[in-house]
Order: sequence, then structure tokens, then C-alpha cells
Amino acid sequence: MSAPAKPPSGNVPPARLARLAVITGLSGSGKSIVAKCFEDLSYYTVDNLPLPLLRLFLDNPLELVRGHDRIAVVTDVRAPGFAEEFPRLFAEIDRERIEPTLLFLEASDEVLVRRFSETRRPHPLAPDRHVVEGIQREREMLAELRARADMVFDTSEWSIHEIRNQVYREFATTPGEEPGMVVSLVSFGFKHGIPQGTDLLFDVRFLPNPHFVPGLRERTGQDAEVLDYLERQPDFRELVIRLTDLLAYLLPLYRRENRSYLSVAVGCTGGRHRSVAVAERLKCVLEERGWPARVIHRDIAR
Repeated sequence: MSAPAKPPSGNVPPARLARLAVITGLSGSGKSIVAKCFEDLSYYTVDNLPLPLLRLFLDNPLELVRGHDRIAVVTDVRAPGFAEEFPRLFAEIDRERIEPTLLFLEASDEVLVRRFSETRRPHPLAPDRHVVEGIQREREMLAELRARADMVFDTSEWSIHEIRNQVYREFATTPGEEPGMVVSLVSFGFKHGIPQGTDLLFDVRFLPNPHFVPGLRERTGQDAEVLDYLERQPDFRELVIRLTDLLAYLLPLYRRENRSYLSVAVGCTGGRHRSVAVAERLKCVLEERGWPARVIHRDIAR
């Protein structure tokens, strides 16, 4: 029996190349921020491997991180011998299986000095000298690598949001791929303190308090009896409508700034009745309008 005929080579679709983004550049230029952006785009992200391990990784990254065809690697002068060895490692990448992009980050000396001053960390190339010496030495060491880069981002005047915009613009596979914004609705009691990290805060203590209604004190805003009581209050219904309209206006504006999350806190006195009920109602209405939200009742068990 003869062997089955092979399909014409022209009918076999070419294998999809894996995307490999290699992020490097000057210390303090924003590589950690950029790495987080790649993580948000579902890249498998690796940071600061020693050069011997980096060589093994770049030899066959698809085998080491199976199931991922988008990989980001952060590497820089923290690795001994980086300036001399890394250009050779990058040149040896198998271009038939992997599509590499070398992204180089930089910023002005003035901005880098300010960033190191704000973080109070020494420059990796000048741990016991002025940071300017480290910056100048690093520029000289990486001049050849910068010249070979596929992309150069100067982050001197960029905010975190502008950095994120640029990464999404250049590396998102499809338009609109950038991750959505997570909206967290946090109910709490003012007597226990305001939640940390709150972006928007609403005080609902003007609503009638179920705590003083017979049979409702031991229940919470998640119980039907409490919700029914509050639903009968005209101010409750009006509040939910107005807060929903406000959030429906604000959320697209926050999303436009590439916010990855937004924390909306709703507070009453103890955090067990009114704030819980309002947060629950806001979650339902926001989801009906296409804004997924999660609810956290911080003080409901107090």
C-alpha cells in the first residue's frame, strides 16, 4: 500500500511566530512600569534573569513557558557583563520561530536624577557615588545597544498613563485588546475608618438607619427585610439613580486614562446596613449598563 500523498506545501498555513518583547534601557527609565503593562496584555513576563539563565531562556522560550506565544523579558545592567554579552544573546534568537522586538527605554539626566532622588535608591553602577556618574557610565555602556533597538521610548515627559498608552498602541495584537477597568464597590463604616486607596467616596448616612428599626438591627444590607425597608425610602431610590448616572459619566473618563482599577467607597455609620444596600444596588445597575463590578463589604461582620 502506497503512503498517503502529502498535501501541497502551499496549502499548509505557516506556523504563527511567537512574539518576544525584550525590554531594556537606562535605570530609572520605567522598565518596571512597562513590564506591568505587558503583563496586562497577557504577555508572560520575566524580569532580571542572570545572563546564563537568560541565554537558556532565549534559546527556547516556547518550550519553557508552554501555552504562551507572547513573552516579555526585562534585562539590564543589573546583570554582570550585560553590555558586552546581551547583544550576542539577542542576535542568536531563532527568527524562524520567534519575532523579537528590542525596546529601549531612556530619559533625560535631569529626570533620572529626580527619580532616583525620589526613591532614595543608589544607581546600580554608582552605589557609593553621585547618581550622575552612574547615569553617564550607563549611557556609554548601552550606546551600541540603543542604536540596535527596534523602538526607543523616551519617558522623560510621560506619565504612567502615557507610558501605558504607548505600550498598548505598539504591542496590543488587536485594537481594543487593552484590559478593562476593574470597578470595586467597597461598603464601610465611618466609625471604623475610611478604606485605603479610595478613589471616590460617598457618604450615605443621611438615609434612615435600619439599625434603629425593630427586627432589623441584627440583619445586614444584604437581607431582604433591610432592602425592602430602604427601598420604601424615596431618598434611597433617588440616591441610587443619581449615583449610577454620575458613575456612568465618570467611568468612561477614567477608562480613557487607562486606569486598571477604580475603588468606589460607600460609607454609613457602622458599615452593615445602608452602605451595604447601596453598594449592592449600584453593582446591579452598573452591570446592567455594561460595567462589571465587584463588591467588598469591609465591615459587614463587625
